[in-house]
Amino acid sequence: MAASISKSERLAEIIKIMRRHQFLSNFYHQTNPKEVLAAFQELGPTFIKMGQLISTRPDLVSPAYIKALSKLQDQVPADSYETVCQVIKNNTGHTPDELFKSFDHQPFASASVGQCHYATLKDGTKVVVKVQHPAVDQLIKADLALFHRAVKLMKYVPGKLTVVDFNQVLAELSASLLSEVNTMQEAVWGQEFYQHNNGDGIIQVPKVYLDQCHPQILVNQAMPGKSIKYLVNQPAPTDKQAAQQWQAERKTVAETLVQNFIKQVFVDHFFHADPHPGNILFYRVTKPQLATKKDVQRQFGDLTVHFSSQESLPPYRLVYLDFGMMGRLSSAMADGIAKIILAIASRDEYAAAQAVLNVCNRTGEVDEQGFTRDFGRFIQPYLKTHLADIDMGQLIFSMTQLCQGHHLQLRPEVTLLFKAFGSLEMTVAKLDPQISMMSVARPFANQWFKEHYNLKESLANHAHEGYSALVAGAQIPKKANRLLDQVLNGQGRVNLHYVGQRKVLDKANRMLNRLLIVIMLASLIMSSSILVVGSSAHPVIYKLGVAGWVLAIVITAILLIKNAYDSWHRRH
Repeated sequence: MAASISKSERLAEIIKIMRRHQFLSNFYHQTNPKEVLAAFQELGPTFIKMGQLISTRPDLVSPAYIKALSKLQDQVPADSYETVCQVIKNNTGHTPDELFKSFDHQPFASASVGQCHYATLKDGTKVVVKVQHPAVDQLIKADLALFHRAVKLMKYVPGKLTVVDFNQVLAELSASLLSEVNTMQEAVWGQEFYQHNNGDGIIQVPKVYLDQCHPQILVNQAMPGKSIKYLVNQPAPTDKQAAQQWQAERKTVAETLVQNFIKQVFVDHFFHADPHPGNILFYRVTKPQLATKKDVQRQFGDLTVHFSSQESLPPYRLVYLDFGMMGRLSSAMADGIAKIILAIASRDEYAAAQAVLNVCNRTGEVDEQGFTRDFGRFIQPYLKTHLADIDMGQLIFSMTQLCQGHHLQLRPEVTLLFKAFGSLEMTVAKLDPQISMMSVARPFANQWFKEHYNLKESLANHAHEGYSALVAGAQIPKKANRLLDQVLNGQGRVNLHYVGQRKVLDKANRMLNRLLIVIMLASLIMSSSILVVGSSAHPVIYKLGVAGWVLAIVITAILLIKNAYDSWHRRH
């Protein structure tokens, strides 16, 4: 995996492949996804990984690109056992035989970043050891640096960027890729996710052995099970009773995934950002069903009472894997997203639009009324639609475009959350096609409302607002009389403001500037003509007049060219 090619040769190779597939133009305009897919495959492991990351970002690229790039597969040959031993020894000072009771020489999986081996700790615990390929972090950093240089070629691509901010894509994906090769960061995230979610009903999370982890080595508890695709693709039984049990099981799994994800986002504020089927395992329990405790807290005046109950678990488990891409929300951001769900659940399009405004960065002047109107039209068709009938990639991409059209930019943590929900939604919809957005949102909205609604505080606020309204109402006759006196005395003044006022004023200002330039050019041409006609006997004055003519012609030509370019730019 060590890079033996020089940076200049590698850059030449990148540019050659990009030119052959017209990579920059195609990606820039979101056209010909098959050509871009082929370019990623030829460019090697770093770019394959970047393509895979792009395929998980429906907020950044079009649905056609999501579909094409999701086919990218790592095709990295496994390192030899001798190479693995050297990496482990460089990190720990010991060989695998010295660290583990047993260590499989052959990996069971190999990807662009590293490969995984089954092993056993000295105490007999079964673990999975992920070993990075040698120098993979240096190779990725080098390729990213070269990719940044290649992006500068974007300025030679004609047209205006209307679909995707290429610099934003590269910046965010670079951060994601570099965090993925940071093994210790993944270990810390895995441990935190374990503490929050392991044992949450049928959810299980592998334990991270931090004392065994190193910059290029990750050691996790080995977990049983197959990809949840096994359950998704399992055909329905022909027997009626078995078919009902099969359907009930799939429904329970779907609801568990949704409920646990909601907990991750709105309780833990720390969520798995890449919950695709390969990162979720399913297996059946052969031992008797276990039980779990549920602690419930109730407040009765100044008295707090705790109840605990036992809940039997079904005979199967779900296991989360791979914690290289995680998301974190602030409490304020989580509340903002909760308000969006609450508004959608109550079919309040105006409140939903206002809540979306609060989770966006503003990149320019925003017409809030226009956005509210457009958002209402956008969200209305989805309110009663089943998840299985929603193209989540198209939904997220369209919503991002709607925001961009109103000078709004979804914050990175929000787009990461949407991406995670989109990945999970595809699995959930296949398990239970009858789940709708409303059925998912309404129970959560009710629970959030109960937890955040304080009756005493609300009554106090309403009482204060009522008193303020009463006082203000008593002053209306006095204020109306004062206003009439000012109007009759000619002291009244009305300030008007309309949507798009700044654009109109800017356009008027440009028109006035052009008119001023035209007047100045006309004056220059007229004065130059007078100097030329009346100074044939004075060469210096004659040349001055000719210079004025030439200057006027040059300025006129520049203005005509700029006007033609602006017209072409607007059409494209």
